[in-house]
Amino acid sequence: MSIQNNIAARAGRISILGLFLVSLAACSGTTGLSQDKEMNFANAGKIDPKRKEMAISVAKEMRERRERVWCVPFARNISGIDIRGNARTWWTKANGVYQRSHTPKVGAVMAFSSSSKIPLGHVAVVSSVESPRQISIDHANWKRNQVSLDMTVVDVSKKNDWSAVRVMSHPNTLGSVYPVSGFILASRD
Repeated sequence: MSIQNNIAARAGRISILGLFLVSLAACSGTTGLSQDKEMNFANAGKIDPKRKEMAISVAKEMRERRERVWCVPFARNISGIDIRGNARTWWTKANGVYQRSHTPKVGAVMAFSSSSKIPLGHVAVVSSVESPRQISIDHANWKRNQVSLDMTVVDVSKKNDWSAVRVMSHPNTLGSVYPVSGFILASRD
């Protein structure tokens, strides 16, 4: 599925979901503020649409030139978090420079830890927070040389701390468990 088709399909689902949530809130008789307070805060961060468009455009141009599209420059281009080096080093390099968290926020970089499946680690940008244990991410090179937008990620950690996740690489199928160091926020320390 092309990036444009994936975005259009996701936008259609988001519109339907938005209408459903508005009608649900109207019927509930409550504002839902106490229940949604944490999630609204988590979605308070933003992704600059111009940065995202630029990151996608750069990746597309690289593919056309048959160059490799990596997760690190893609995440840096979208988030504005200026860390260099392999993805596995980002969590440590962010310490003392950027705020770090174990709670996902829109625009934060999710730092996957190095493992046997991803020895160089991986980084992705949180595009939405769906629930306390489910988010969507934008990232590159999860599928070799591809950009993936709004890919679902589920927290499967025993302590609900986002230290272990499963990624929906294929429709309706969550993959293997991957370790995560945490989330790097665009705010500087």
